[in-house]
Amino acid sequence: MVRIYVIDNGGQWTHREWRTLRDLDVDTKIVPNTTDFQELYSEEIDGLVLSGGAPRIGLTNRLGKCGEYLEKADFPILGICAGHQFMARFFGGEVKPSKIPEFGKIELTLLREDEEIFEGVTKKSIVWESHNDEVIVLPKKFLLLAESENCKIQAMRHKGKPLYGLQFHPEVEHTAYGEQIFKNFANLCKK
Repeated sequence: MVRIYVIDNGGQWTHREWRTLRDLDVDTKIVPNTTDFQELYSEEIDGLVLSGGAPRIGLTNRLGKCGEYLEKADFPILGICAGHQFMARFFGGEVKPSKIPEFGKIELTLLREDEEIFEGVTKKSIVWESHNDEVIVLPKKFLLLAESENCKIQAMRHKGKPLYGLQFHPEVEHTAYGEQIFKNFANLCKK
């Protein structure tokens, strides 16, 4: 059984991320973002989800020990909302307050349909947003995977490491293919 832990960054839907993984028969638990990497590694995890959170990454660059996880991990990591923004900034991207913050349902457009994280997801679909900040400059070692009308960096992937970032919330039922995205991430963690 694949083991994926959810790093709690204070997001309102962290428990939904955990529940979605649990419902996919993933061995999962929620751990604080102050947990040492070595402690996580010793539990032989196969992947991490960096949850969304209350921190305004566009205004601050702190998110517990998430930088340590991104630096040391040799397994897949999925950053959601604040986790996505932190990942971008950690690798040299830029995060700023959104010109048009997105809340509620928006249309996502995939730019690279062959990506494993989006296997089984249509080119256009409805996703759930809840953000005041966004990634405005993609880190150099990342590929742009998806956009929306008001947010041009909705999804990204590191070119050399199994690191993925999503601005939207796949754990919320209003995201049409959210469970599929989590299933795809779990499959990436099995490899």
